[in-house]
Amino acid sequence: MKRLFAVLGVLVVLAMAAVLGGYAYWQQRLAAPITLEEPTLYQVPAGAGFHQVVRDLASQGVLEDAWAYRLLARIDPEQVPLLRVGEYRLMPGMSGLEVIALLGSNNVVTYSLTVPEGWTFRQMRALLDTAPKLEHRTADMSDEEIMSLLGRDGTYPEGWFFPDTYRYHLGMSDVDILRQSLERMERILEEVWAERDEDLTIDSPYEALIMASLIERETGAPEERREIAGVFKRRMERGMRLQTDPTVIYGMGERYDGRITRADLREATPYNTYVIDGMPPTPIAMPGRAALEAAVNPLPGDTLYFVSRGDGTHHFSRTLREHNNAVNRYIRNR
Repeated sequence: MKRLFAVLGVLVVLAMAAVLGGYAYWQQRLAAPITLEEPTLYQVPAGAGFHQVVRDLASQGVLEDAWAYRLLARIDPEQVPLLRVGEYRLMPGMSGLEVIALLGSNNVVTYSLTVPEGWTFRQMRALLDTAPKLEHRTADMSDEEIMSLLGRDGTYPEGWFFPDTYRYHLGMSDVDILRQSLERMERILEEVWAERDEDLTIDSPYEALIMASLIERETGAPEERREIAGVFKRRMERGMRLQTDPTVIYGMGERYDGRITRADLREATPYNTYVIDGMPPTPIAMPGRAALEAAVNPLPGDTLYFVSRGDGTHHFSRTLREHNNAVNRYIRNR
């Protein structure tokens, strides 16, 4: 009997040793480095489950022991995260467990696109249509359909999207970028309008948006924005037309080929401020925050005219005679 118990004891010890050895081997395989020699992008597709992803990684040679991860899901499911759709950057030296944790994290590969200040909505749409890794839901939609999708039925889109750099990842769509941009412009416009001067010739946030778009298209020089806003304010106070070339260009639409003729200046479009009184009916571009702030805080002064020097800045004049001399100097001689 003693000998039998001794044998049983030995068998138990051996069994425990085998279990412990098997467990140690299993843990070793989970902690083993993946078989990558350089950073590699891996995409978790929509609807993919844990076992499907493990099989896929094993078929690509990233994971060597798929059985170890299937066993993990059975024995310790709390270590198996809910996988997230997106692209992930797998790095050499990562363990299998680190890969699994990564695929359930927010550390997806991101991309960026930049909408410059002064761009039109048409230009923004063209950029979105060619952005890689972005789902293109609006490519065949009209502007009206896009605004309806964004919950802004009847709103003309020009000017309502904030120019900035936007980051996105696989699984996002152009609608996501448009919604971010629209909501940001609405928020910033509200903030800027709350800090406006009391003595303005514009009466609403939308008019401030229109004015800011004119300022944005007239100059890229930060120090000039408030002075241009001041010129526009004083011209409107005196009943003078704004006579700003960017409105002519916007009214020409796709006909614009890089130059404006005298006939273009006389053409009666809703946007041609050489012909119409006051501001155009809508913005003509997407203004940045600095242009918005200038629109509601114009610089005091007595200048009424400005002309481009050809270097990105302008010469400002108080009288028409001084302005004509500046035109001769900077435009006609050039």
